[in-house]
Amino acid sequence: MRTYTNIAPLQSALRGCRQQGQRIAFVPTMGNLHEGHLQLVRRARQLADIVVVSIFINPLQFSPNEDLDAYPRTLTADKEKLFSEGVQYLFFPEVGEMYPEGMALQTQVQVPDLSETLCGSSRPGHFTGVTTVVNKLFNIVQPDVAVFGEKDFQQLSIIRKMVQDLYMPIQIEGIATARDTDGLAKSSRNGFLSPEQRRLAPLIHDTLVGCRDAIACGFDNFLQLESHARMQLLQAGFEPDYFAIRDARTLRAVNEHTEEVAILAAARLGSTRLIDNVRLALNPVSDWGMLASP
Repeated sequence: MRTYTNIAPLQSALRGCRQQGQRIAFVPTMGNLHEGHLQLVRRARQLADIVVVSIFINPLQFSPNEDLDAYPRTLTADKEKLFSEGVQYLFFPEVGEMYPEGMALQTQVQVPDLSETLCGSSRPGHFTGVTTVVNKLFNIVQPDVAVFGEKDFQQLSIIRKMVQDLYMPIQIEGIATARDTDGLAKSSRNGFLSPEQRRLAPLIHDTLVGCRDAIACGFDNFLQLESHARMQLLQAGFEPDYFAIRDARTLRAVNEHTEEVAILAAARLGSTRLIDNVRLALNPVSDWGMLASP
């Protein structure tokens, strides 16, 4: 595995791969890799000849009240994991390489509407930081396919919209959320949970599944379901940010044209913010309110 910290030599190496007719897959990360990240890498290996992984803790997507310095940095362990998975190229740039004129003068890429709801409401500017850096990374790597996890479903939706709107010739592949045996979505943030918080954490997934099951059984009062779920999480010790039932394509309210619903939640346990989601496909041959589990 070759590691690059500068853009030009990485681009030169990848240009040679393309000249040989090799297909390139890209997995952007912020490091502190876990099994969920490795599943993305394995899927990337299935989709392409060359796999590029980036590790870049992007300061542009952190708001002033979020502790950028506290984000875990585990480069040595990350390298070992990527090497064992057969990754050919690791891109590990410094902030100055990605933002040579500083972030204040950085051209920014924004996806309206999708970026302004759910996590976008409580983390203003976050998704603009995400789409800006992903756009830069796409231009650097120029992959044929990029692989993302479905745990952050809103982020995946935003990136898909950006690629579509800007006519980027990149296939965006979404991979199902990796989970522990108790259902908790794997996340770098889980390491911040105390033992007691870790015991409680799977309730966020249990609540999502319970809501999905209720809808699948015909319960269609979504406002009541959302309210009940938020109260359930609050009583268990969470601080809910949102619990929402949305159209999976638009992330807007479910309507008669909705083909799939996404049930999304974000909540804090102590200082740790957890996100998760489940989805449910509509039965196209019946009334829109009758849902079939995917």
